[in-house]
Amino acid sequence: MPKIVLATNNAGKIRELFALMAQLQPDIEVLGLRDFPEIGDIPETGTTFEENARIKALAVAVATGLVAVADDSGLAVDALGGAPGVYSARYSGEGATDARNTAKLLTVMDSVADGERGCHFDCVMLAATPDGQEIVGRGIWPGRVAREPRGGNGFGYDPVFFDPVLGCTAAEMDAETKNACSHRSLALRDLMRQWPTFWAKVAHSLRGNARCAE
Repeated sequence: MPKIVLATNNAGKIRELFALMAQLQPDIEVLGLRDFPEIGDIPETGTTFEENARIKALAVAVATGLVAVADDSGLAVDALGGAPGVYSARYSGEGATDARNTAKLLTVMDSVADGERGCHFDCVMLAATPDGQEIVGRGIWPGRVAREPRGGNGFGYDPVFFDPVLGCTAAEMDAETKNACSHRSLALRDLMRQWPTFWAKVAHSLRGNARCAE
């Protein structure tokens, strides 16, 4: 069975991406960075989601000899000029946690009127081969910043991301509902539309080249 690697250690992302990939491409074995513990942290030095996704995917593809899929995503708030954006995971500074990031966002947004709290989750998902061939998928999930956290599911900014169509925060959704509409789901589906042509082109060159996960 063909193998690919999801280039992330984020447990929340791994759960979501495993579930989505299993639905869309069930004949591929999906590995994570936990299967390659010798690969350390990969610095995200890009200034855009696409740059960071490319850095991660290519580094893991080269290290494993497999096609690697990486995503970079974040929350862009209209009233903050698109912040926190690519800095979403470290918005509250050194030692940032989901709780601290969310708390900072709510503090900064405290005086912003309800009608001006628009935001969106943005995701770029990129698949790369060891020699640098790639495809890119993109997804946008519009919403608004809630006044307080709600819900116990998900991760990151999910408790304060309110979807006006569904009438709840991302953290109040079950996994099936979230996977049907999230930015990450949309980006992966965009990637998968390109996958058959991409895989047909690169699969032969990868045979015998990949390392086995221990």
